[in-house]
Formats: sequence, structure tokens, C-alpha cells
Amino acid sequence: MTSRFNAKIEVDAEEKTNAVFDSVNIDNKFYPENPTKTEMFCGDKITILIESNQLAQMRANLNSSIRLIQTSYDSIESVDI
Repeated sequence: MTSRFNAKIEVDAEEKTNAVFDSVNIDNKFYPENPTKTEMFCGDKITILIESNQLAQMRANLNSSIRLIQTSYDSIESVDI
């Protein structure tokens, strides 16, 4: 029997939500060898769905996604005019 792990993250970056989504989603598109199934959607909030057979891989992907979102938000915020 194989375990399946799932996680859902929702991030509200207020008026910067679309810009943050555009900057982090591109990494997801160009990483086809990702061992986790990762989907990102953007509406009022950024939604990230992660699924994996390995808990460690899912945790690593969650940490990477959260760090990318934080870095993107901080970068956009630093040049806000």
C-alpha cells in the first residue's frame, strides 16, 4: 500500500497577488522532473496544491514554494513606486 500526501496553501498578497503568482508559477512550469505533483492557480489568492508519495519531497516542495513566494513579494515590495 502506497501512502499519498496532499497539501493546499493559499496566499493573499493583496494587490501584488497576480505579480507574485506570475513570478513563482514560471518555476513550476519549467521543472517537469519535479517528483511532486504541483499545481498553482491564481484568483483572489494564490492557491498551491501539492501531492506526493514521499512526505520528505512534499515538505521540500512546500518550503521551496513558500520561500519563492516570500522572496517574490519582498522583491516587488522593494521597488514599489
